[in-house]
Amino acid sequence: MTAPADTAQARDVGHIRVAFFDVDETLLTVKSMFRFLRFHLRARGLPDTAYEEAAQTLRRRSAAGVPRAQTNREYYRLYAGQSLTDVFAQGRAWFAEELERGILHAPGVTQLQTHQDDGAHIVLVSGSFAPALQPAARLLGADQLICSTPEVSRGKYTGRLARPLIAEEKGRAVQRLLAELDVPAEQAAAYGDHASDLPMLAAAGLPGCVGDDPDLVAHVRDRDGILIPGMNG
Repeated sequence: MTAPADTAQARDVGHIRVAFFDVDETLLTVKSMFRFLRFHLRARGLPDTAYEEAAQTLRRRSAAGVPRAQTNREYYRLYAGQSLTDVFAQGRAWFAEELERGILHAPGVTQLQTHQDDGAHIVLVSGSFAPALQPAARLLGADQLICSTPEVSRGKYTGRLARPLIAEEKGRAVQRLLAELDVPAEQAAAYGDHASDLPMLAAAGLPGCVGDDPDLVAHVRDRDGILIPGMNG
């Protein structure tokens, strides 16, 4: 019989040396890629319909079965020709606005702080990109940010994705960093909210699920991991 997973409050995580956290709907209450895209397109002077059309196209293709890796690449094409400096500045302005509205997901952030208090190395891992993520990483005191990296040429985004970071890529990123830090998987924790985070959770000895994704919950229960309330919890 599989032992029930612990709640975050019940588990001693003092042995964890590295803690990996997904960001969207794990530490933040929103999907940063979509929320930031709306802000970015407005900053370019485009009407809200530009965002609605782009978002609906991506969601429609995802619903039609287009692989997430492909729709991820299509998302970053929307930034082609945009200045790296401008987009990072927009990211800071966007996050400041969202912070006032309450963008932080308290249960996830509390778990991150628990690991920080125990001296763990905190790593944020996301398919989003640095302009939308760096402000949160700095606010939360993360030691490292691993995320998707759009290609840049002469200070502008080309629209191509140099390094994606979703699904299996997240798992490989966790494995690479643990090898670099010489930390065994048994001394690492990983938290996510979506089935695409499963490779990342599987690469760490202590998995944690934020919310009720059935695939993640099953994995966490099987590995005697940690369950954390999600957006509706």
